[in-house]
Amino acid sequence: MIISVSGSSACKQVQEPLVSFQKGFTNMLYNRNNNNKDKVVVILGATGTGKTKLAIDLANHFPPAEIVNSDKMQVYKGLDITTNKVTPQEARGVPHHLLGTLHPNANFTALDFCRQATSAVDSIVARDALPIIAGGSNSYLDALINHHSTFRLRYECCFLWVDVSIPILHASLRSRVDRMIEAGQVEEVRKFFEPLADYERGIRRAIGVPEFNEFLRAEALGADEETKKMLLDIAIARIKVNNCTLANRQIQKIQRLHNTWKRTMHRLDATQVFLNRNCSDHHQSQNSWEEHVLAKSLRILHKFLYEDNNKHLLVPSGINVSSSSPPVAMAAVAAAATH
Repeated sequence: MIISVSGSSACKQVQEPLVSFQKGFTNMLYNRNNNNKDKVVVILGATGTGKTKLAIDLANHFPPAEIVNSDKMQVYKGLDITTNKVTPQEARGVPHHLLGTLHPNANFTALDFCRQATSAVDSIVARDALPIIAGGSNSYLDALINHHSTFRLRYECCFLWVDVSIPILHASLRSRVDRMIEAGQVEEVRKFFEPLADYERGIRRAIGVPEFNEFLRAEALGADEETKKMLLDIAIARIKVNNCTLANRQIQKIQRLHNTWKRTMHRLDATQVFLNRNCSDHHQSQNSWEEHVLAKSLRILHKFLYEDNNKHLLVPSGINVSSSSPPVAMAAVAAAATH
């Protein structure tokens, strides 16, 4: 099912792409490889590293393209701020699949994801479009790509790993939580609150929901302001810690997957992009994204999709996407910082 994205997001920073490809020619060039397999782009990385932004940028550079969400919490309806769903403005017209489609209490397993993601990719290919799978649920990607026989027989994947130095990522995640609170996360979760809810099922498993349980219970029972403020502060602190812990686990999982996919996995170091976000020069941050993430991704995908055929490439001055550029090298991930 193709859906139009909705909701609000306090966290994603979207910039218009600076590199363009001629539209309308792509499906004639990349439809199959020598093994008669269709090609799929897979974008992975820890939470908050910019996977969604990169997927949308690439979809606009390689039209027609459509995105399949692989975040296990974003498949559910509701809690758009808490689950950090992409907004219509951010999506820039790119169709998304498996995004906000399930009932909040539904049980959605890795097997369910494999079946629905394969169906979505099949439908995208049938429309002569490029499938881009993007999301942070690496166990779902592992199940789909390593263990789902139908998908493995039909598709060849190129993996783009958006990585950020762990101390820098942790600081960014803590700031992201603050922005989500300012955007109305507490009110969003308050409307969703049920005293007897099962936090082991559906969307209520998402980070940013169970942490507010004690605060919302106290609020419902008429607790005094001092108590409520204390419990709210504790909830926000827990959300920050849990996001950082999740990022650590995701990076560890990706490193294990790299051992399997290393021939087709490319690490994109976005650390400098995050460092530049702290400065007041928006242009510098935008250029950093272009240099350290987008341009490298374009080189990699141009080779993957077109087998080094560069004659259709249209680039502005200052952006180098020649196929002769060295591939992205694997580098060690920084040691986890304490928080």
